[in-house]
Amino acid sequence: MNTAQLLVKCLEEEGVKYIFGIPGEENLEIISALEDSDIEFITVRHEQGAAFMADVYGRLTGQAGVCLATLGPGATNLVTGVADADQDGAPLIAITGQVGTERMHITSHQYLDLVKMFEPITKKSKQIVRPDTVNEIVRIAFKHAESEKPGACHIDLPVNISKMPVGDGERPLQKKIVPTEYADLNSVKEAARLISEAVSPVVFIGSSAVRANASKAITEFVTALKIPAVNTMMSKGVVPCDNPYCMWTIGIPQRDYPNLLMDEADLIIAIGYDLVEYAPGKWNQNPDRRIIHIDTSAANINKLYQPQVEVVGDISNSVSWIQSFVEQKVQPSYDVKIKEKMAAEFSAHDEDDSFPMKPQRILSDIRKVMGADDILISDVGAHKMWIARQYHCYKPNTCIISNGFATMGIAVPGAVAAKLLNPDKKVLAVSGDGGFMMNCQELETAVRIGTPFVTLIFNDSCYGLIKWKQLDQYGKYSCVDFGSIDYVKFAESFGGKGYRIEKAEDLIPTLKEAYAQNVPCIIDCPVDYSENEKLSEHLRHLEI
Repeated sequence: MNTAQLLVKCLEEEGVKYIFGIPGEENLEIISALEDSDIEFITVRHEQGAAFMADVYGRLTGQAGVCLATLGPGATNLVTGVADADQDGAPLIAITGQVGTERMHITSHQYLDLVKMFEPITKKSKQIVRPDTVNEIVRIAFKHAESEKPGACHIDLPVNISKMPVGDGERPLQKKIVPTEYADLNSVKEAARLISEAVSPVVFIGSSAVRANASKAITEFVTALKIPAVNTMMSKGVVPCDNPYCMWTIGIPQRDYPNLLMDEADLIIAIGYDLVEYAPGKWNQNPDRRIIHIDTSAANINKLYQPQVEVVGDISNSVSWIQSFVEQKVQPSYDVKIKEKMAAEFSAHDEDDSFPMKPQRILSDIRKVMGADDILISDVGAHKMWIARQYHCYKPNTCIISNGFATMGIAVPGAVAAKLLNPDKKVLAVSGDGGFMMNCQELETAVRIGTPFVTLIFNDSCYGLIKWKQLDQYGKYSCVDFGSIDYVKFAESFGGKGYRIEKAEDLIPTLKEAYAQNVPCIIDCPVDYSENEKLSEHLRHLEI
């Protein structure tokens, strides 16, 4: 057995089912070893697509997604997806081929110090330089990638080391289950005291609550104590959107209704909150604001995020324990008024037949077609802001938004991974026409491996989010327009099926028809983004 073969056995021990990547000269020994493995290699069309597939795989499963590239340009193409996983808290392992160790001390074709290159965007970056260390390095990588806060790790395997024999006694290290840690009783009681004393507390839910599978406990907590709950973009559905205490999503650049609610709060109960999702400076200008931090790990340091108490341990256990010490709460009347205003405003365009379609109507129609368990993968652009505001979720991990690194191009490859994992669910990739073209080549991957999801393109022939920001800041825009593409022909050229929306009432039947196909589909939907500036103007004058 050689090093590459032991590496594959170690991946099997870690429970790896898929590797997304592209073969190259320096990783061929790994490709050869995979031929005798149950691990399925998914050949992609660009390494960035491979990294995004591994990223979304990790986010949906909690187990590290694995991507593979060769050295040099293959490795550099992984960088954006790896960085996205690391910032968004998705467990990922990136494996790269490398020149032989005999060439590293001199100028060599395609050689880069990949360990150093990946260090700033991973939790651990290691090179295998001895065959008898591969099992330890793989275990280190998975342990760090999957431990809280999850993220990316990198393993670099020089081509000569990959071919070297390993000793007869070398075998994979067993994956250990880390015991659950629970919060300190004193911190629980102090948190309960602060909540009992608060007049207008607000629960602020972040992405760690999704990873901790704490939806049930948090929903019971806010319902029993009658405390309004606001979620970040990455924690949609932790409290179901139809729960009377769910005040929906905070995080768009403008000050929206949830911001007003947070402003009125005399206590913020942050559960699973990660500063990278929505910076404290955007919701808290008061360094003396009372904050309770509830998470599996201690709070990060920020002068505008200074918790009075930190309840560190299993989230479900912590919130249930705190709940048992808190007196029953009476719901503040202004919370009800805000929810009523939000609901009325968000549904105002549900029947708007104007064309190009308003983003509000598009998302209303999508929600009518998508079931509570179905999965929407959002790309990054103006549509993401509307999805954050208007697309409400009943369960966590049913709306995947990149909002740590906020990366364009994630939707199509992310949908490949989501459909691979959930063949019986509807999977919808929602993208702008700018973000779609960044990884549209993975539509061929989807056709080839049989993952028939639907891509809905918000089409405005423009980088719409940047135009929105330019108009907000300068009153004019430039350098954001580009040409149009026939997306129907594009889809057909890849072996999929394409549709173009010609009037508003066609979207729902077109979505239903697309989901009846057994191939990936693209729906080209012209969007009226004049609504962007109207929203900005409306939110400038928003009040309770």
